[in-house]
Amino acid sequence: MKHNMGFADRILRVIIVVVVAGLYFTDQISGIAAILLGILAVVFLLTSIVGFCPLYVPFKLTTIKKKDDENN
Repeated sequence: MKHNMGFADRILRVIIVVVVAGLYFTDQISGIAAILLGILAVVFLLTSIVGFCPLYVPFKLTTIKKKDDENN
């Protein structure tokens, strides 16, 4: 797996995870919304940690800048 997520993309996904977790733990979301957003948050967290998003592959997308690409 070659990295296809840049630093900003990974940070944005982690911020979304924190927001979803905050909404859940303050009882702002519940039921189906909590389950769906929780699954999305887990996927975002895992892809941020790994630096690879499988959904980018079919579209040949990458958010890595040239400078970041040389380091990975």
